[in-house]
Amino acid sequence: MILKDSIEIEKPPEIVYEWFNHFVMNYKSWHRKDHILAKWIKGKNFEEGSILFLEEYLDGKLEKMSTKTIKNVKNRMIGYRFLFPTSMICSGGSFNFEPSNSGSVFTAILYFRFGKVLSKIYPSKFNAIKKHMKEEGENLKNLLEKE
Repeated sequence: MILKDSIEIEKPPEIVYEWFNHFVMNYKSWHRKDHILAKWIKGKNFEEGSILFLEEYLDGKLEKMSTKTIKNVKNRMIGYRFLFPTSMICSGGSFNFEPSNSGSVFTAILYFRFGKVLSKIYPSKFNAIKKHMKEEGENLKNLLEKE
């Protein structure tokens, strides 16, 4: 199952992508009530092979997870996969930056294993993830458009 959230941002893809080059510094401001910590364990700034450790609240529970960058196309997309144990439920995702008439479209994507089962067994967690993704898009738009 794929979860996807897109939002139009009145800044070019280069500006949105550049924001992600300062991810550790920007992480808390991206979602003030839920994002706790982001730090590079290996590499930096979404270089292919870099590993990022994250702490954030989802559905009122502190989640700790690590991702490995698997693809980075400047000003276009950042692809990552989750490391164990998160990878058992969500294999990975991407951030995509596409040009549009008014700036860019930012799209966040998550790939779930057994997503339909997960949505039935843990509907509050699944709905919290969808809500969190939507809020991240809205927050990113607000952060970048006020600059």
